[in-house]
Amino acid sequence: MRWIAVGLLALVFLGALGANFVAPAPYAHQFRNDTDRSPSKQFPLGTDELGRDRLSRLLYGMRISLLLAPAAALISTLLAAIIGGAGTYAGGIWDRGTKVVIDLFLSLPWLFLLLTVRALLPLDIPAVTSVIVTFALLGTLGWAASARIVAASVRTLRDSEFVLQARASGCPSYRLLIRHVLPNVKPVLLAQFWISVPLFILTEANLGMLGLGVTEPLPSWGNLLRELENYAALGHSLWLWAPLISLVLVMSLFQFVVAGEEYSS
Repeated sequence: MRWIAVGLLALVFLGALGANFVAPAPYAHQFRNDTDRSPSKQFPLGTDELGRDRLSRLLYGMRISLLLAPAAALISTLLAAIIGGAGTYAGGIWDRGTKVVIDLFLSLPWLFLLLTVRALLPLDIPAVTSVIVTFALLGTLGWAASARIVAASVRTLRDSEFVLQARASGCPSYRLLIRHVLPNVKPVLLAQFWISVPLFILTEANLGMLGLGVTEPLPSWGNLLRELENYAALGHSLWLWAPLISLVLVMSLFQFVVAGEEYSS
């Protein structure tokens, strides 16, 4: 099931990457004579109130979320490795300081902290800047939980018998870190990376629904889901559920991948 999920995710990524070729129209193009249309041969998911093709916006929105969420997860995992791993491996006051910093960040409601930081920024920033800012904040504020797990793994390795024996044999600290500690921490880091990707996709969706994520005219899963606030139209306009259904399916695929990564690690 894990490899099936990986294959399906790869297809989704390819479809998102090829949005320029697959999408029926540019994401910002307005068909002014076809506003708020139902699905048809020309518009498989209909058009929104500005006449923009919903399928095109969904494909472009998936591309933004699926490409930048892994970038934010990479930043988060690197920070977790540096803060949680390097600080714990150094031991002594560095280990205690790492514990304090991680506990401090974990005690803060990081989603509300993210909302606060994002709300302090201008709401009328350019669309491309909003994308960079949103996912940069996700990466720099979402590392603490991963850092605690990495720190626990490094602490166990640091006090293990084979590392103590290598240290007693005169092995330098940098060689211990490169040859013994890092290869054993790599599966943990990979698992934390895969866990962070869907988490950041969902967080961006939450920000977008609140109007604090990616700004118009750029689409993302977050601002596409805002159409679900039109409760009166949901019952007879089933195509409005397409962004939510695609998000749930992709999150389910990520769950299979994460479960397999945790099992293998």
